[in-house]
Amino acid sequence: MIRDEHLVKRIEEFPRWHYQFNLRGHVTPIFQEDHVNRHAQRKKHFFDPLVQWYGGSLQGKRLLDLGCNAGFWSLHAILAGCDYVLGVDGRRMHVEQANFVFEVYEVEPHRYKFLEDNIFNFTYEKYGPFDIVLCLGLFYHINRHVELLRSIKSLNPEVLIIDTSLTAMKGSFLELRKDDVSEPRMSTDYSLVYYPSAHAVLDLVQEFGFNVIMLKPLFDDFHGAEDYLSGHRRAFICSSEKSVSDFPGIVDHLQDLPYYKNGQVG
Repeated sequence: MIRDEHLVKRIEEFPRWHYQFNLRGHVTPIFQEDHVNRHAQRKKHFFDPLVQWYGGSLQGKRLLDLGCNAGFWSLHAILAGCDYVLGVDGRRMHVEQANFVFEVYEVEPHRYKFLEDNIFNFTYEKYGPFDIVLCLGLFYHINRHVELLRSIKSLNPEVLIIDTSLTAMKGSFLELRKDDVSEPRMSTDYSLVYYPSAHAVLDLVQEFGFNVIMLKPLFDDFHGAEDYLSGHRRAFICSSEKSVSDFPGIVDHLQDLPYYKNGQVG
């Protein structure tokens, strides 16, 4: 492989990469090495089954990626044939990274757009409709869950995927915590955020008319993904248009979460 000095310089201009990308043979650094496996396992956990659910391709679909970071999931959607992706993130660096990644992959400009915006100020209807909405690593960095779900519901998507950290509490609870807004992975809105319990996620999405299942993480390697093993993180497949009963994967149940079975509440 011939080293592309311009490409290497562009990669190095960004102080931090949350995801690892292969950009024409040049691999971006990643802030935490074990997250390479983490993201690979997550992709097999909920994203690959999503594509399978749609018959092996996302052709003809429009996807909204909330809290898109550097466009990792948006890129996988494009590679799966998605007609159009819109990524929204509150940090300029992430939007610039996503645009850079898509340029390197030579994705046609009419197939994507990345916006720096607050998801609570964003005019959803202006850019809709969307068939698929991704809410990955976002639901525990906000404190306005009802407002967010109301906005998502207004788009009437076929499917919503929520992948979120959870508070280990039995029952439907939102646990108040504090985010460091200067940290690129944290909230860009308020420092006070709510971690939902698994029960709360189910209740919230059902309140807005979604059918929902919680997926059991059958990872072949939990290195870097120990929170899925402990039950402190789960993915939820939600739809008001499609039956979620035939979504590929094993359904997880509240009573099977490790801290439920062990009698722990926190």
